[in-house]
Amino acid sequence: MVSVRPARTEDLLGMQACNLSCLPENYQMKYYLLHLLSWPQLLYVAEENCSKKIVGYVLAKIDEDNEGIHGHITSLSVLRSYRKLGLATKLMRCTLDAMQECFDAEFVSLHVRVSNRAAFTLYSTVLGFQIHDVEKAYYADKEDAYDMRKELKANSKVGHKKAPGASKDDVSGQGSLEDLQENNFTDGEKKPAEGDVDQLAEDNVDESKPTTADTTASTTTAGGDAKKKKKKK
Repeated sequence: MVSVRPARTEDLLGMQACNLSCLPENYQMKYYLLHLLSWPQLLYVAEENCSKKIVGYVLAKIDEDNEGIHGHITSLSVLRSYRKLGLATKLMRCTLDAMQECFDAEFVSLHVRVSNRAAFTLYSTVLGFQIHDVEKAYYADKEDAYDMRKELKANSKVGHKKAPGASKDDVSGQGSLEDLQENNFTDGEKKPAEGDVDQLAEDNVDESKPTTADTTASTTTAGGDAKKKKKKK
């Protein structure tokens, strides 16, 4: 049996190991520690009750800029053998609730490749995210990205667009897709906007490259592209 609970300092190695099980390289430990010290309310883990093994986690943060206070999903990962249990959705909902209750965040954001239909469907249909904008050549390989956002307050003024070729159901925020709920994703290989995330599809493959633009604590994955200048929003 697996339980979802707030992350603690002693969970950091397990969180890192969870991601390293899918990636040749990943964030340095101080990257996780930075999130835990800065936004402890937003980090959650999925723990196997008998072994106490960390089998999933969500890493998130709070930003405050000209758009007001808003949350951002940095990284979400669930081990392959623990998929199809709804753990990713539970982790996400815990941190979304905490963003609103603890920080009064107006909305939460993330980024996804336009070609990643599985991840797009998960976030739009299961979790209620909608397209806020399309960022051209956002990734290092020039692929576009959807800037997806979810309103957390009724008076939020987050604007939305519809995905090209998407049906109404694609962005309705309704329904349930249990078979898509266990995605692993981390900050992507991007023109780095701080803390952005690249959602990955059902197969446990990471196409992302953490960059030092998010935090000086991150490293790059093998085969990553050269760093790009920070993109102004």
